[in-house]
Amino acid sequence: MLILVGAFIVMASTLGGFMLAGGNPVVLLHLSEFVVILGVAAGILVIASPAHTMIELIHKTKHAILGKPAGKADYLELLKMLYEIFMVGRRNGLIALEEHVMNPDKSAIFAKYPVVTGHPERLKFFLNGMKPVIEGKIKPDQIEGLMTAEMHSKAEEASHPVHLMQMVGDSLPAVGIVAAVLGIINTMSAIAEGPEAVGSKVAAALTGTLLGIFVAYGFVNPIAYRINTLNLGDTQILRCIMTAVSGFAKGHSPLIAVEIARRTLESTVQPEGDDLENTLKAMPAGK
Repeated sequence: MLILVGAFIVMASTLGGFMLAGGNPVVLLHLSEFVVILGVAAGILVIASPAHTMIELIHKTKHAILGKPAGKADYLELLKMLYEIFMVGRRNGLIALEEHVMNPDKSAIFAKYPVVTGHPERLKFFLNGMKPVIEGKIKPDQIEGLMTAEMHSKAEEASHPVHLMQMVGDSLPAVGIVAAVLGIINTMSAIAEGPEAVGSKVAAALTGTLLGIFVAYGFVNPIAYRINTLNLGDTQILRCIMTAVSGFAKGHSPLIAVEIARRTLESTVQPEGDDLENTLKAMPAGK
C-alpha cells in the first residue's frame, strides 16, 4: 500500500504548490484534454501489444498497487518447505518424493506452505526441477543449467508488460503536446470571441501538455519501475529454488542445500544463518 502513499504525495505536492501560487485546481479540469491523452494512451497499448500482454499488465499493475514484495518471513517459509521435501528424499529415498511431486495438490507438505502453492509459477518451477531428479533422466550437474534456462525464460516473459508500460510512459509527454496543439487549433478558431475566451482555451491547451508529462513521470513510469522490482523479487525466489534443488541433486545434505540457497538472497530478505539452522533442526523432518 506504500504506492498509494507515494501517489498521494505526488498529487498533494503538485496541487498544493499550484494553489500556494494562487492557482485554482478547477481550471485544470478540462475533460477534452483527459479524453485525448488517456484515449490515445489506451490506443497505444492496443496497437503495441497482444491481448495476453495487456491482460498480464493489468494483473501486474494491480499487484504493484495492492500487493507487496516477498519479505524475510516468506523466504524463511520457502526454505523450510525445501528442507522438509529434501529430508523426505534423504530419509526414504527419492521414490518417496514421487507422491508429492507428481500430485502436489494432495501433498500434506505443500499444503503447509502457501508462499509456493499460492503462486502456481513457483510451484511449477520447483516441480519441473525435481521431476528429472526423481526420474534420473539427467545427470545431477545438469539440473542447474536446465532450471536456469527456464528461469531466464520466465524473467523475459515477465518483462514484456514492463517494457509496454515504459513505452506508454515515454509516449505520454508527446501525446500531451498533441493535445495542446489540438487546443491551440481550437483557440485560433475562437479569436473573434474575445481575449477571455481565447485565454480560457489556451489554458485548456496547456493543461494537455501538463497532463501528459504529469501522468508519465508521476505515475506510469514509477509504476513500471515498481513492477520491474517485483519481477526481480520473483526471479530471486526462483533462483533460490534452483540453487537448493541443484545442491540437493548433487548430493548435498538438505541443510547444506538450503544454506547454499539462503546465501543467494539479498541481505534485506535473507534469514540469519543460525536462526535458520535452529528453525530447521526443530522441525519434525529434521529430528
